[in-house]
Amino acid sequence: MYSAHTWPISANMLGFGNRGPDGGHIKDAPAAVWASQLRQVRELGFDYIDPTDAWVPLAALTDGRVEEFRTVLRDEGLAISSISMTRSSVVDAANGPQNLADAHRLIDLAPSFGATIVNTGFMQAVTAEQSEQVWFWLVEGHVDDPALRDLAVERIRELGDHARTNGIQLSLEMYEDTYIGTPDEAVGFIRDVDHDAVGLNPDLGNLIRLHRPMPHFSEMFAKVLPYANFWHIKNYSRDYDPATGAYSSAPLPLKYGYINYRQMIRLALELGYSGPFCCEHYGSDSLGVCAENREYIQQVLSSALA
Repeated sequence: MYSAHTWPISANMLGFGNRGPDGGHIKDAPAAVWASQLRQVRELGFDYIDPTDAWVPLAALTDGRVEEFRTVLRDEGLAISSISMTRSSVVDAANGPQNLADAHRLIDLAPSFGATIVNTGFMQAVTAEQSEQVWFWLVEGHVDDPALRDLAVERIRELGDHARTNGIQLSLEMYEDTYIGTPDEAVGFIRDVDHDAVGLNPDLGNLIRLHRPMPHFSEMFAKVLPYANFWHIKNYSRDYDPATGAYSSAPLPLKYGYINYRQMIRLALELGYSGPFCCEHYGSDSLGVCAENREYIQQVLSSALA
């Protein structure tokens, strides 16, 4: 069991984007570019990162570049607690087989970095309409095809077998309109997969921000936290005007948003949660907010574990 100050709490690197200074993909950038961005994370007090494939997709690197990445990471004094796949569904109609292969490669790479989790999900690329919004979640995006659900269960079970063999776990990120888009759907999917190396990433921030009816956060967390093995953690304001039917939401630090994370983290611990946290935030100084959120999580853990 971790203490409050040894618990892995990482910064998700997606805030840096996937373009280098020259406009090319950051996976092809010189290692010095990676180092510069990692240094900003370390300067804010993080010990861990999550190198999401929305930043540097480790699965796409050659073995030589993986070793470059490993060297830079070590030189900047950082470690990896989890590796997240973003919008890389294993049942994507066009890219599903490649995404599945990438997931297998990450499961092989993760233990060499000391990571205990590979995180994936069924969300797919943002649509053109979504990309035109201030916040992409303001309009509907991809909706999973029910006809592919059995294939999704089969492929996740396959990845679970590989993860168990490598001594790590697979986590599935909750996201609207996917097979794990509501608490009931997520629990049903996990039970159908029925694998001891597969759990949930209860990223209910993905749902709270939506401009649609939503159960209270405490009701949703009560259903999914017993299955959680990893946690993308972020918060939003949420408001609803019954007179007009209008919703509003916006990203906020953990302490100030709609979800009471002091309550939810303590509940998770009571239910046996022992996985890493990964701090996320959209807009503004996302990295700076993530650093504040790490300190908040540590304080809540200190109180809960005392």
